[in-house]
Amino acid sequence: MGSVAYDNGNYRERHEQVTFLTNKEKMSPKRKTGVVVGVLLALLVLAIVAGVLIWLFLFKPKENKQPEGPTASQQRSATTLVYSGHMELSNLKYSQALEDPTSSEFKNLADDIEEILEATYKNDPFFTKYYNKSVVSAFSEGVMAYHWTQFDVPAADLEQLPRFTQERVIQVLRSGIRREGKRSAQVLIIKDITASATDPRMARNPRAKECFFKLEANAQVQTIESPGYPKRYPPKTRCQWQIRAPPNTAIHMKFPFFHVEDDCSNDFVYIHDSLSPDESQAVTKQCGQRPPSNPLEVVSSSNIMLVNLISDSEIQRPGFKGEYTVIPISTAKSCGGLLSAKSGNFSSPHFPSFYPPALDCNWTIQVPAGQKVRVKFTMFRMKEPDVDVRVCNKDYVEVMGKKYCGERSSLALSSDTNTMLVKFHSDESYTDKGFMAVYNAYDPKNPCPDKFACASGICISMELKCDGWNDCGDMSDERQCSCDADQFSCANGMCKPRYWVCDRVNDCGDGSDEAQCSCEGNEWKCEDGSCISQDLVCNGKNDCSDGSDESSCSQPSGTCTDFTFKCQSGTCVNKANAECNREKDCADGSDELNCDCGVRPYKHNRIVGGQNADIGEWPWQVSLHFLTSGHVCGASIISKTWLLSAAHCFQPGNPDYHDPQNWQTYSGMHDQFTQDGVQMRKLKTIINSPDYNQMTFDYDIALLELAEPLEFTNTIHPICLPDRTHVFPPGLPCWVTGWGTLREGGRTARILQKAEVKIINDTVCNVVTEGQVTSRMLCSGFLAGGVDACQGDSGGPLVCREESGKWFQAGIVSWGEGCARRNKPGVYSRVTKLRDWIRATTGV
Repeated sequence: MGSVAYDNGNYRERHEQVTFLTNKEKMSPKRKTGVVVGVLLALLVLAIVAGVLIWLFLFKPKENKQPEGPTASQQRSATTLVYSGHMELSNLKYSQALEDPTSSEFKNLADDIEEILEATYKNDPFFTKYYNKSVVSAFSEGVMAYHWTQFDVPAADLEQLPRFTQERVIQVLRSGIRREGKRSAQVLIIKDITASATDPRMARNPRAKECFFKLEANAQVQTIESPGYPKRYPPKTRCQWQIRAPPNTAIHMKFPFFHVEDDCSNDFVYIHDSLSPDESQAVTKQCGQRPPSNPLEVVSSSNIMLVNLISDSEIQRPGFKGEYTVIPISTAKSCGGLLSAKSGNFSSPHFPSFYPPALDCNWTIQVPAGQKVRVKFTMFRMKEPDVDVRVCNKDYVEVMGKKYCGERSSLALSSDTNTMLVKFHSDESYTDKGFMAVYNAYDPKNPCPDKFACASGICISMELKCDGWNDCGDMSDERQCSCDADQFSCANGMCKPRYWVCDRVNDCGDGSDEAQCSCEGNEWKCEDGSCISQDLVCNGKNDCSDGSDESSCSQPSGTCTDFTFKCQSGTCVNKANAECNREKDCADGSDELNCDCGVRPYKHNRIVGGQNADIGEWPWQVSLHFLTSGHVCGASIISKTWLLSAAHCFQPGNPDYHDPQNWQTYSGMHDQFTQDGVQMRKLKTIINSPDYNQMTFDYDIALLELAEPLEFTNTIHPICLPDRTHVFPPGLPCWVTGWGTLREGGRTARILQKAEVKIINDTVCNVVTEGQVTSRMLCSGFLAGGVDACQGDSGGPLVCREESGKWFQAGIVSWGEGCARRNKPGVYSRVTKLRDWIRATTGV
């Protein structure tokens, strides 16, 4: 056994002295006497120790001491940093043997470069303290060497982390690596050195026995699969695929199946336009599950590609199947060009696949003299991490000197002459789906026959001009307006409906519609603009018509009112929308029970063009078929055995409609003519609300019990039901879905439709419906019209997404005057007011 002492700044090892007795010493009388005395002394010591222990445990007063935790320095842990990149060796001739990590050529050259990297970092007074190793992971034509270096920072030196910067690493490499290269066995002329911070989990050594694959792409479609596919990849997966193609070609990679845990910090697939996991050469980082209608497809800018799979989550998923093949390389000569027809379309390279990095394309659109060019982007998605979309300093589309990037739901532009130049640029890192655009020539004297011509270049209906809504996208339809008698004239010249005045929403944009709306000093202003006595606020009663006087009260913890969430233990939480928000608000955790709902297993683009829903985008949507009539109404899944719909779908006056045997339910349906992945179920029970009023549509709700439980899949999943205290504020964007008619009096849709609508203030809702709404109803839509539910959507869900990412059902499609008429929004059954009846009837 040894002990360590610190002497004059240096550690020295000191051993305990051990003396061995001879047999003669052991048997001496003096030694025997010493032994007896020693035994007596030992017994005395033991007695004293026992007494002290008895006093400590039985008689000493107990102190309420907290158990000592680790100190701040003990809590910190060492950190590993990795920087990867590439370097060009300009004086070497490339050999195919360098592509094989087991060849002597690879080993010799890699060893030389690794020694050079080691010497370079160890000669630096800062990096030498933390340097661990350098690895060359690949070579490609050029000769290009791909490398990474690992630094280990102990817990005691974590304050040094800010000194580790990409700029510092590159500076040391560029200043020292050439010098070290001249001292190697073979003189290496090194240039074009790069390095960037890299996730250490992606640093792989091809010469070690790791999950590493070296692949050759050709004209045939070949596949890669994650370990364990199609079951589950193992935990702590670290896999890498290096893919090469013949010179002057590119690689197209498509994932027909992609299911990785939906947390990109733990599990992800990272694709690089390189053979090194260099951040500056990253194409995309993806996780989650993608539907077959929206597969991940990427294209390289040259003949190399790197694919990494990393997993650290506790839940493993099936993984992926990828298909790769060779395609012609994209260059500035192979994209862009002259477009001289009067109308047409064009898109970013390889759309809807991700466009390749490092590419520039120019399109010149030329129409006959005297006409102008209008371009409308029907799909626009060029998103990159940490990019300011106002500057667009990386990937962008440039038209008439202005750059556009990010994600846009609509973009329309018009030229000043008969020619328009459209420039597309992608830098070396991160790509996206790009864009699809249509163009046409138009007569500047009559740009929009029978319609209003927006300054943005699009045409809108004349009825939408000066209606208070920004239909053009640039406000040009709301300028120079002469307000009607039922409109309020804003200070900025815009016109807004009079019932928007004093509704606590800045509709004018300059606040003029709310400027003269203050309540008296002893009054409180409701969300709907009305004033009540200050004494009535937070008194447990709904004194404002919209309940806003009770929605944000700070009650003592556990105090229950009609506006607080009640836990199963009987205590209450004074927090808005506490249920299923991924936070444990109740002490018993009951607010987070039964929360496997309101999620979409598939990942979807926020903008996919048009109003057709994507496969699996609304997995709680159900189609109800009556006898041979086909689709009649919609419904939503709230559990494996219960659906939620509208009472008026089951016409209480007609016994045939109330007979469960006459109905067939279709869950997971997208196309009414296709039943792939669809689960058909008969109804066992139809329960209309006992308070349903056929004249007013009050309590328009029905519960449907299935004869056989559903099996939840990627396209079949329940929606979350809100607690009765859940708040869906005015202006909240929500979505209504269904196969209803595409226009008033039209035919039902074949493909599931979706429409984004907004919750409308209760006071405004009551005005536009002429007092026909009850507290069990809510309005949603756009007062300008144009977007609404329609016939055949009845019973379907109105759903809203919360900050937690969960979707909740706010309403059930109930009634309305026509479809998408101006000032006639859709009216929905308010689920929060009917929540207690749902729970009492179904237990859900």
